[in-house]
Amino acid sequence: MSSTTALTPPTGVDPTPASLIQRVVELRPALVAAQAEVEERTYYSQEMHETFREAGLYRVMQPRRYGGLECDYITFTRLQIEMARGCVSTAWCWALASSHAVQIASYFPEAAQEAVFGDGDFRCASVAAPDATAVRLESGWRLDGTVRYCSGIPYSTHFMGQALIAGLPPAEAAERMLLYVAPRSEWTMLDDWGSSTGLRGSGSHSIRLEDARIPAEFVLENTNMISVDVSGGTPGLALHGNPMYTGRALAPFTMSVAAQMIGAGYNALDEFEHQMRTRKTSMPPMVPRLTDPDHQRWYGGALGKLATAEAAVLRCAEEHMELCERTAAGGKPYGEEEEQRLGVIAREAIVQVWEAVDQQLFRNVGSSAMNAGQRFERLYRDMAMIASHRNTGFRDLMFRRLAQLHLGVDAT
Repeated sequence: MSSTTALTPPTGVDPTPASLIQRVVELRPALVAAQAEVEERTYYSQEMHETFREAGLYRVMQPRRYGGLECDYITFTRLQIEMARGCVSTAWCWALASSHAVQIASYFPEAAQEAVFGDGDFRCASVAAPDATAVRLESGWRLDGTVRYCSGIPYSTHFMGQALIAGLPPAEAAERMLLYVAPRSEWTMLDDWGSSTGLRGSGSHSIRLEDARIPAEFVLENTNMISVDVSGGTPGLALHGNPMYTGRALAPFTMSVAAQMIGAGYNALDEFEHQMRTRKTSMPPMVPRLTDPDHQRWYGGALGKLATAEAAVLRCAEEHMELCERTAAGGKPYGEEEEQRLGVIAREAIVQVWEAVDQQLFRNVGSSAMNAGQRFERLYRDMAMIASHRNTGFRDLMFRRLAQLHLGVDAT
C-alpha cells in the first residue's frame, strides 16, 4: 500500500474538524516525499486527489445542504497550515480549489447553487482580475478571454471569475463588473504553468474562455468579489442559516495566503531541525549542530516568530467568524474597515514568517541544503513567491486604506 493511501478508511460518517486535521498530519510524509514530482507535473497526483476526495477535504467549506461539511475558517486555516507543512504547492492548489465554495454559497441565488453544487463533486479555482469580456444573450452571457494564474484549476469542476461588459467605457465597465461561475465544459486549461521561481506545483495554469455560454443565474451583475456589501444579508444566509455565508471575501483570502506561508515556515523549520540532527557545525570544534548554542538560538527564534504569526492568523479566523455572526444576528454589518484590519494583520504575519525563515534559517542552514532539488531550496523558492505575491505587495496601500477608513478621511 502506498503512503498516500495508508490512512484509516472512510466510515460513512462525516469527519470532524479534528479528524480532518489529523488526516492531513498523517499525509505529511507522503506530501514531503512527493514535492519534486508535484513540481515536475505542476500539480499533485491523481492518487493524492482521490485521497483528498475520500477524506472529505474538498467538502470542508461547502454547505451541508449540498453534501458539504460546513467547517469554519478556524478549521480551514489549520488545515492549510498542516498541508503546507508537507507541500506548499499542494496546499496552494487544494486550498484555492476548495475555499471558493464559500463565496458561491454566500452570494449566488439558490438556482445557481443547486446546479453548481448539485452532485456534491465540486471544486472551483478563482481569479479576481477581470480578464474576460462579456456579451449579454437572451439566455445569459457569452464570455471570451484568457484568465491567468488560476491556482487549483487542474482538478476544478468550475471556475469563478470577473468579467467586463463589452462595449462600455472603461470606468463604467469597472463599475458594472460581473461575477460569474463557469462550468468546466466552458473553458480550457492551458499547459502554461511550471516555470515560475516557486509554487511550480500549485496548478496555477491559465484558462481560455472561447464563446463560453453562461446561464443568467450563474452571473451576478455589478458585483466585485473582493468588495461585496453584506449589510443587507446574503442569499447564502437565508438559504443555509450559517453566519459564515454572510461574510466578506478579501480578508479570508489574505488569511489563506498567510496560513500557507506559516505552514511553509514550519516546513522549513522541520528541515532545519533535520540538518541540526544530522550535520555538524562548519567551524571547529565541529560539534553536532543540535548541541550548538547558535543553531539552538536560530531555531528558537524562528519557532517563536512562526508561533506568533500562527496565533495572529488563527485569531483573525476567529474574528472573521465573529463578524459574520454579528452581521447574521442583525448587529453592525461586517464592514470594509474590519476586513482591512484583518487583512493587515494577516499580511504582517506573512512578512514576519518570511523574515524569520530568511534571517534565522536560510542564512544558517548551509549551502548544501540550497542545492537544486533539495527540500529547503524548494521551500525557499515557494516562500519567495508568496512573499512577492500581489496580495503582499498591497501592504503599504492597505495601511493607507485602513487609516482612511478608521479616521473617516476620504480616499484621494
